[in-house]
Amino acid sequence: MFHRLINPEIQSLIEQKRWTALKEVLQAIPVPDLADLLLNLDKKERSILFRLLPKPLSSEVFSYLDSGHKDSLLKEMTNGEAHHLLADLSPDDRTQFFEELPGQATQRLLNLLSPEDRKETLILLGYPEESVGRLMTPDYVAIQPEWTIEQALEHIRKKGKDSETINVIYVVDSSWRLVDDLELRRFIIANPSDTVEQIMDHSFVSIAAYDDREKAVQLIQHYDLDALPVVDSEGILVGIVTVDDVMDVAQEEATEDFQKVAAVVPLKTSYSESSLWTLYRKRIGWLIALVLVNLASSGVIAVYEEVLVSAIALVFFIPLLIDSGGNTGAQSATLMVRAIATGDVQLGQWMWAVGREMILGTLLGLTVGLATWLLGLFRGGFEIGIVVGLAMLSIVVVANLIGVVLPFLLTRLRLDPAVASSPLITSIADVVGLMIYFSIATRLLGVPG
Repeated sequence: MFHRLINPEIQSLIEQKRWTALKEVLQAIPVPDLADLLLNLDKKERSILFRLLPKPLSSEVFSYLDSGHKDSLLKEMTNGEAHHLLADLSPDDRTQFFEELPGQATQRLLNLLSPEDRKETLILLGYPEESVGRLMTPDYVAIQPEWTIEQALEHIRKKGKDSETINVIYVVDSSWRLVDDLELRRFIIANPSDTVEQIMDHSFVSIAAYDDREKAVQLIQHYDLDALPVVDSEGILVGIVTVDDVMDVAQEEATEDFQKVAAVVPLKTSYSESSLWTLYRKRIGWLIALVLVNLASSGVIAVYEEVLVSAIALVFFIPLLIDSGGNTGAQSATLMVRAIATGDVQLGQWMWAVGREMILGTLLGLTVGLATWLLGLFRGGFEIGIVVGLAMLSIVVVANLIGVVLPFLLTRLRLDPAVASSPLITSIADVVGLMIYFSIATRLLGVPG
């Protein structure tokens, strides 16, 4: 890491109190490495180093820190220093920081903001936690259709320095209702005397402030946008979501889905920052629930004990059959969860998806079933081979259908389809697989069930 290479030089400059030289060195370091460097210094050195950073740079570095280190750093500052730092943060970064703090800390820091910044932050905090409203920033450039291109460019020069992006300029009417978004290059190549309306195409993509932030990720990815305008229920432009914000969300959502797929309650902080007690709480609930589900497997085996006694060879194939069913269900569930999450498959397409997986499951079942029949023929004779071959075919088909149906069902119930995790699917497939296996064995071998 870059910061580790320069750390001795930084340490030497601090010990020698060569503040001017240190300030110059710090300004040449990339922002992410500066944030890492802060975390490797003790409290006193961190406070000195942070105060040496120019205001714009200190705000950028502050945004890269996690909530715990942000709060610690602010506690080391005077009220005046904290006020300037918070005021220099972009509204979306400031709001994200506030929503991670305890109520008392939030109130204390809000009181350090100017009335305008406080009003702006409170508006953003009023939106649901996972909504686009929490993600957006009101720092954008907007113009009106009746302006000339020359007037618009003058306005862009004046307001652009405070905007998150000037690649896209938003056109609003007198009521601030969004009517278009235009690339900056259109203004540059247009005739200065033309009006904005003359270069408008009235073609734009927007998102509602109360929509889920995952929708913003999908829209920006689908339309390859740098920024996405956010509107209220009346179409009034209230902010924008930029691609850097969306990338952070995409990473968070992917991490959350990975954890759910592994049957872990999503962590609110990174793994390295989570305590042992937190990790225990996030995992033990699912493990206990899965133990209860797996008790059903033991119950099925107990019910068919006489079948196993009559044909002991059946025991050899239990792990093979139930593992194959669990693996098949986990495959289809993983594919379907991801397809639903990315918008590749819509909720109304469930019948198409089930039909598709029915055919696929049959093909998979026939292939694996044939291999299992040969194994059963070798290990237990002709009858056992038929039983395990048919059981494998049936289990793979049924498990595949369970894996594709469950994510749709959870989505219909307004639950995250990622809850259809591999451990859950595997546990359900185990129970169903054993019932299928012993039912086939009972009928074909003529033993009591």
